Amino acid sequence: MTEEFLEEENKKIAQQYKELLRISYRRLTTEDKKLIRQAFDVAVDAHKDQRRRSGEAYIFHPIAVAKIVASEIGMDATSIAAALLHDVVEDSEYSLVDIEQMFGETVARIVDGLTKISSLKKDKDVSLQAENFRKMLLTLNDDVRVIIIKIADRLHNMQTMDAMRPDKQVKIASETLYIYAPLAHRIGLYNIKTELEDLGLKYTEPEVFKDILNKITESKEEQDAYIRRFSETLKEGLDKEDLTYEIKGRPKSIFSIRKKMVKQNVTFEEVYDKFAIRIIYKGDDQNEKFIAWKIYSVVTDFYRPNPVRLRDWITQPKSTGYEALHITVIGPESRWVEVQIRSERMHEIAEKGYAAHYKYKNTGEKEDEDGLDGWLNRLQEALENSETNAVDFVEEFKLNLYAKEIFVFTPEGDLKSLPKGATALDFAFSIHTEVGLHTRGARVNGKLVPLSYELRSGDQAQIITSEKSKPTSNWLDYTTTARARAKIKSSLREEKKQIAAEGKIILSRKLKSQKITLNEKVINELVLYFKLKTSLDLFYRAGIGTIDNKKIKEFATTRSNVFMNFIKNRIRRTPKTEDLNKDEITDKYDLLVFGKEEEKLEYKFAPCCNPIAGDDVFGFVTVNEGIKIHKNDCPNSLQLQSNFAYRIMPAKWVDSSQEEFKATIILSGIDNMGLVNQVTRIISNNMLVAIHSIKFDSNDGVFTGQITLGVKNRNLLKNVIQNLRKINGIEKVTRE
Repeated sequence: MTEEFLEEENKKIAQQYKELLRISYRRLTTEDKKLIRQAFDVAVDAHKDQRRRSGEAYIFHPIAVAKIVASEIGMDATSIAAALLHDVVEDSEYSLVDIEQMFGETVARIVDGLTKISSLKKDKDVSLQAENFRKMLLTLNDDVRVIIIKIADRLHNMQTMDAMRPDKQVKIASETLYIYAPLAHRIGLYNIKTELEDLGLKYTEPEVFKDILNKITESKEEQDAYIRRFSETLKEGLDKEDLTYEIKGRPKSIFSIRKKMVKQNVTFEEVYDKFAIRIIYKGDDQNEKFIAWKIYSVVTDFYRPNPVRLRDWITQPKSTGYEALHITVIGPESRWVEVQIRSERMHEIAEKGYAAHYKYKNTGEKEDEDGLDGWLNRLQEALENSETNAVDFVEEFKLNLYAKEIFVFTPEGDLKSLPKGATALDFAFSIHTEVGLHTRGARVNGKLVPLSYELRSGDQAQIITSEKSKPTSNWLDYTTTARARAKIKSSLREEKKQIAAEGKIILSRKLKSQKITLNEKVINELVLYFKLKTSLDLFYRAGIGTIDNKKIKEFATTRSNVFMNFIKNRIRRTPKTEDLNKDEITDKYDLLVFGKEEEKLEYKFAPCCNPIAGDDVFGFVTVNEGIKIHKNDCPNSLQLQSNFAYRIMPAKWVDSSQEEFKATIILSGIDNMGLVNQVTRIISNNMLVAIHSIKFDSNDGVFTGQITLGVKNRNLLKNVIQNLRKINGIEKVTRE
């Protein structure tokens, strides 16, 4: 490279740096400028010998990321400095210790978080990629600025991807649509989210992107003329109110137009709301809401509104901090037009997300539990649930990122924000973990409802708790939020561990009667004999009575040298001790059930996808061969589900040791005070037995009762019946 070229490049670098200071959204103090200058100098030195794929000096990338952080997101000097330094530790001789000595602990922590993300393995395997995202999100949670700088970094990479190989472009674009766009959405960075989605579409579906872009460009003139016509009518009414405002037309993003075309199965021309009109007004804290509703009144005087399309995010802002009034009205030529009404403050928050939100908050104000910090805390809880499969976690996480919100009232009149589709049980966990774990029932708008009841905006919900109530595996079917599911799974694991601890003592006692001492070797043999995966599985089954005296005797009689040699020959690998004693309970999916009632039916596996236990599957009722089981991602699944939906049967794998069987017992005897209380207490004291229904009749001092129980096996039922027979006054207890 010639000296002239390098000199010209250095001038451009200096120019970009000056622009960074000039466009900063915040007022920079002398100290701020000093910090940014120092970070700039270190970044220039660290990247002096590096060039990007396009051939330009690498330093242009950190400056561009810092400019996005400064102007489009509006972050502080610390964030701008960290953005300039975000690749320094990874790409140069500078260490994290050097950064901490020069810039302090906060900048070093942010740079460390960004370095950890960059060092994650880039693997095509979807489960490894999902695991990397989980690790990345754990890192992000250290400091919200890590999330924001990472999103800015990804945006600039997407803007400058033309020089890359097509396969790499598709991979990065897919990753962006998979996780970074939802993250930007959740933090309230709507402009950046829109650009990430459009750029993602540009590289994943280039032909579609180009086609829609061309059509938008062709119709721009006509669209601008329509916006002018619409606005001129409004101006007349708004000017009479002596308001300071501006009206802007905003085209919908290419990605959202594409989404509508696919969802509604329509052409570009048939998408009716390809743009929105925005009214941005001046107003102070005292009259801000009043002016918004005044503008609403003017708009609806001129154009008829669609009453079901009013979105009032001024009275109750979104959990991202977004505030605005959205109305859909019938404009000229009978076309639907979305009108967004915002103050300048609201507009700034909508454009720049949480950074602007904090600018307007009083420093002494209590942090909003449903704000960014609240969201990050809930995210942390979900992330720390290490039992969750990484792919499921990322899918669940994405659902919660993009979910539309509903607002539910507590009995005290407070509002809780929940994702659309949330249930009464989700609401219980949103109040407090302890409330969720001890939920006994729920009332919505004064009426008792099932825990699976789907809440709607405006509902008032009240949770009924009991110290004796505890989660069951069914609760996972009643919840949609990551927080509730993580807490339920954690509680079920704890309960399983308690039962396993008791089971170990029971097993030791039963083996002693067969003159066998419970030690590591015997545990290994038992795990292999009962075809289990861990010692905890073994102890748990002993605790619930699945492994009873009969099975222990069978084990003892087969415990000969011949049998052990046979086992050694057949088993390729003896499990390691750490495998058997690891502090984790392995899910053992060994039973397939169908439909909501979880029926056990005859079935065969489909040869086209060869499902195995634990796979996500569905049943398909064939004409001659009964039920065939297909994987959800089977090549034939889309065709079967679209053409023969009426023959599809929901199916899922369950752990047979966790399965609950219904049993009805009949009681009779002499009626006396407190007898019903004694009966229910004996049943309730057994944590592995649930009461489904109970009915008692008394006639001239003689009573009869019928109780339907949920039990895991016959031994548990036998124990309950024996204990009930001991109650004074009960003459007969039989199983129906």
